[in-house]
Amino acid sequence: MLVIGNISSISGLIVDVLTTIVEKPLINTVLYLEEYPDVILQVIGYNDKNVAKCLNLSGSNKVYKGAKIISSEKGLTIPVGDEIIGHVFDSLGRSIDVDGDMFSKSAQVDVFAEIKPDRKYREQNNQIVETGIKVLDFFTPFIKGRKIGIVGGAGVGKTVLTTEIMHNIGNKKDNLTYFVGIGERMREGHELYNTLKAENLLESTVIYLGQMNENAALRSMVGPTAARSARYFRDKKQKDILFFIDNIYRHVQANNELSSMVGELPAEGGYQPSMYSDLKKFMEQLDSNENGSITTVQSVFIPSDDLSDPAVVEISQQLDAVIVLSRSVFENGIFPAVDLLQTNSSLISENIVGKEHYELVGRVKAILQKYESLKGIIAVIGESELSQKDRSDYHLAQKLIKYFTQSMFVTQDLNGSPGEYISREDNLKGVRSILDSGETNE
Repeated sequence: MLVIGNISSISGLIVDVLTTIVEKPLINTVLYLEEYPDVILQVIGYNDKNVAKCLNLSGSNKVYKGAKIISSEKGLTIPVGDEIIGHVFDSLGRSIDVDGDMFSKSAQVDVFAEIKPDRKYREQNNQIVETGIKVLDFFTPFIKGRKIGIVGGAGVGKTVLTTEIMHNIGNKKDNLTYFVGIGERMREGHELYNTLKAENLLESTVIYLGQMNENAALRSMVGPTAARSARYFRDKKQKDILFFIDNIYRHVQANNELSSMVGELPAEGGYQPSMYSDLKKFMEQLDSNENGSITTVQSVFIPSDDLSDPAVVEISQQLDAVIVLSRSVFENGIFPAVDLLQTNSSLISENIVGKEHYELVGRVKAILQKYESLKGIIAVIGESELSQKDRSDYHLAQKLIKYFTQSMFVTQDLNGSPGEYISREDNLKGVRSILDSGETNE
């Protein structure tokens, strides 16, 4: 490998390299310290024609001014292929759970290679992926190849719901499941691994983790690294991918930290000026084509439970469906704690879910909307002052809210309630039965 220069300055994770060769390393080239080859730098730009601005991906404190730098003359390569299934990797594609030497002969892909999404391709059959969770299959049906977000503040059940979805749909043998942990607790990674292992789901799952104890560079990279790996299986193995992200907000947060390090002025809400383009670039890697589909389920943390936060708004705009988890619903003992009115999906149309499902959603939303307005009236004058029709609709809404509660398989060992799986057909029958009973009582 070629010595290209020396480190001239260091500022946090940003390392400037004074180059001494004529042909400069290209953007996204991976560099190493000659003395410590485990220290990995990524060229992200140039201060001038001779000073390469680099990101210290490994976050190592071995870097020092004057250190000799060598170039790999390529980007960051990670192992792919059937042998990685069932294992856990970090943001740089290094194995966490087993000896990395077992992947030394695996196929390799470049994480930084330019991706050109097929914008002309769009899945035409609109195949519904049944989750067995009543509230999701009814209000936000999962469609193969689309993007679904689970939005909520801290402690309202985002990770539990994500794990339940993995439990219910990750066991289909024709699917390959990816779980990407971004900026979450180490404990949650261990718990997920053990849960998947106990449920025999690990054999069809690949896990990538960039946890909260790691530096911003690693947290910002774990999503794109996992996406590049998933695209390999989609294109080379013709696999349909279920891609779970917990938590996409931490991806934005990590890029915001890096933006501050390079001296960019913050934009709206204190976020990086490139937030939208960063998100768009990542989301475009999770597309579908004629080889296979990538269906994504992304949990989205809401800072201070504020749905109007600029990052939450930007993320939501790039999703096909948004499931909103509410703290007030959670505090009322309703699980999953889905806000039925805030939750919405652009996929609820006759062409996708059918006429019956489409009409049932409209009827249920109307009753729930009325229920919200009646709650305020009842708080002032009491239920007895309502008309017979209003009382009937009020109780009908309560029945619907109760119907959409459900016990989870992944929590049955904690609360003793056995998990439930409800088919989409039975789900629609259940809703129709409640609505018909309300009409009969009028």
